[in-house]
Amino acid sequence: MNRPLAENDPVVFIDRKGRRYLKVLERGRKLLIRGEILADELWGRAEGARIRFSSGEPFLVMRPTYADLIPLLPRAAQVIYPKDTGPMLLWGDVFPGATVIEGGVGAGAFTIALLRAVGPTGRVISYELREDFAARARRNVATFFGAAPNWEIKVRDLYEGFDESDVDRLFLDLPEPGRALDLVARALRPGGVFVTYVPTALQLKEVVESLQFHPRFAEIESFETLMRHWHVKGMSVRPVHRMVAHSAFIIVARRLAEDEDGPAFKPEAAAEDEES
Repeated sequence: MNRPLAENDPVVFIDRKGRRYLKVLERGRKLLIRGEILADELWGRAEGARIRFSSGEPFLVMRPTYADLIPLLPRAAQVIYPKDTGPMLLWGDVFPGATVIEGGVGAGAFTIALLRAVGPTGRVISYELREDFAARARRNVATFFGAAPNWEIKVRDLYEGFDESDVDRLFLDLPEPGRALDLVARALRPGGVFVTYVPTALQLKEVVESLQFHPRFAEIESFETLMRHWHVKGMSVRPVHRMVAHSAFIIVARRLAEDEDGPAFKPEAAAEDEES
């Protein structure tokens, strides 16, 4: 992306108050915010340029970062926001070349993050029940990520089972992930990482207890992430009045190997606040 802006590039316009507007530089398209400008006029401009719409109001134009893109992504379903995407990728240990299953594609926001993480040598397989969500995800990935020959989306109920086995990582964003644990265990390789994302404490309890009693999972962790921005201007240095608090719980577990000598060994959970 180290090049001037070009046809079909997604861009974000940033006004003087820091408000962001996501657009695509399609041939012949008039971009309307406060005033208008023809998309073709921006081709060849440097990223980070200051441009003016017909009203005379100035905007910065940038290619969107992932954090810019996700809140503005066209969607009909809730997305996993960047504050949770980062920890999910890290605790899920997604690496270049990995084979990953995603259950529940939504608008394709997390799909884009997975494709970036596995790189061109990896593979992402998404399962989605609703065709309208799958169609939206295909459009968003094509528009805001680009060609993804290593991505496959399957429109069907994943509770009927996954086609794949020995995958490296598996992510679920579903109302009842606990129902799918046997299917997840069959799809993951030994040592593989399972990550799921649930919004309520009741779901958290149900899923964690299901993992604790399942013979094929151990090393279970659950947490949430909170993010607070700060206002820094002159002598005013303070937290902003609103913070991004609870969005969902992230649950992580490891797939155990089959044990021919009996039940798989599962270490006991560490006591709360236990010192090492």
